[in-house]
Amino acid sequence: MPSALDTPQGAAELAESLLPPLGNRWLHTQAVAARAREASAAVSEGDRDLLVAAAWLHDIGYAPELRDTGFHPLDGARHLESLGAPARLVRLVAHHSGAVYEAEQRGLSAELAVYEREDSPVLDALIFADMTTGPAGQSFDFDTRIDEILVRYEPGSEVHNAISKARPYLQGAVERTRDRMAHQPM
Repeated sequence: MPSALDTPQGAAELAESLLPPLGNRWLHTQAVAARAREASAAVSEGDRDLLVAAAWLHDIGYAPELRDTGFHPLDGARHLESLGAPARLVRLVAHHSGAVYEAEQRGLSAELAVYEREDSPVLDALIFADMTTGPAGQSFDFDTRIDEILVRYEPGSEVHNAISKARPYLQGAVERTRDRMAHQPM
């Protein structure tokens, strides 16, 4: 029987069953999970495994076999929900990295709103892990990562517009996570 999806091991197993054919997406996912482990001091001890699990699963919606709407946070969340994953994990995947901004660009706000967004240290840390990791797993600072996304996606595209609008929100999450990490007892 596979491990629970809200554990790092179970989430890693599911991600590994879907993402390796996507090349850089798989490298990115592995590095985001490692970054989430590094950032886990920014969340309560009881949420650390959930954070790392969400990091492993944040991009599973890119897997071709899960593609429905073409909006990976929503497609990933729906797949996790279909597997009976815990609701909180589903919601974290649905809302990773300012998904609400891209949902608005794609006309999918109502579909995403089914999954309530939690404004928490866990979501902040998930955003931190994703927004400081490049597309092939490179370690980037926040501005380099945002600039890389804006170059990769054509001006006027849904992703370019969404990231441009989401930048202050994403930067806030990264800064709050860095602050929480800096103020953890050793």
